[in-house]
Amino acid sequence: MSAVKKQKMKIKKGDTVVVIAGKDKGAKGEVTKVLPEDRRVVVQGVNVVKKHQKPTQLNPQGGIQNIEKSIHVSNIALADPKEGTATRVGYKTLKDGSKVRFAKKSGETIG
Repeated sequence: MSAVKKQKMKIKKGDTVVVIAGKDKGAKGEVTKVLPEDRRVVVQGVNVVKKHQKPTQLNPQGGIQNIEKSIHVSNIALADPKEGTATRVGYKTLKDGSKVRFAKKSGETIG
């Protein structure tokens, strides 16, 4: 077993992101699932692949299904709440002591 240091992911479930690399470059979507141990996320409408499904008792017809696969977090960037373009994420502490994420491009706080 490798001793890999777990890094904090700056992307959370529900964030709107922009794909910055890969076959879906330029696509926008909402993060539906975060896999921090693999540093991957599932984005709605991005990296859609076709899966051939055998008939089962739950799905007697089987057939070809479209499934959203995960994408590495380095290939996406948070969408700026003001402009919708890709931006980096920063953290700052407000006067009341709460820690919030903010978009470095526009300075807007995120969710």
